[in-house]
Amino acid sequence: HITPEKFYVEACDDGADDVLAIDRVSTEVTLTVKKDVPPSAVTRPIYGIWGTIRLVAGMYLIVITKKKKVGEIFSHAIWKATDFDILSYKKTMLHLTDIQLQDNKLFLSMLSHVLSVDGFYFSTTYDLTHTLQRLANTSPEFQEMSLLER
Repeated sequence: HITPEKFYVEACDDGADDVLAIDRVSTEVTLTVKKDVPPSAVTRPIYGIWGTIRLVAGMYLIVITKKKKVGEIFSHAIWKATDFDILSYKKTMLHLTDIQLQDNKLFLSMLSHVLSVDGFYFSTTYDLTHTLQRLANTSPEFQEMSLLER
């Protein structure tokens, strides 16, 4: 969900009530609940957050807008991110000079090119950041942690 003040990222899990709120001015990230999302917010589906980046114009949020299932590991779906959106935290670019606008446009173009290259994979249920060998040698406490905590 997008408002002029915040980005709200809502989990699609059944029963999930928490919403990630990202303040577009302070860049503060907090957890809130669904009822705090204003009804006026523009809503659209995403499949994940790829990250944030600071360019000349300020911060940008990069989200995954399309995915393709490429396989499974131990019955866990592995997805390839195939399309992204780059969302500006700033509502306007009036604070930039013409040269800064050109530089920012060039950096956005370069970033779009990098994102168009194959090779961004993710899983919402399996840890792709560790090898199977390393996972086998971790403690039970580590195994019980959520993917986010790892």
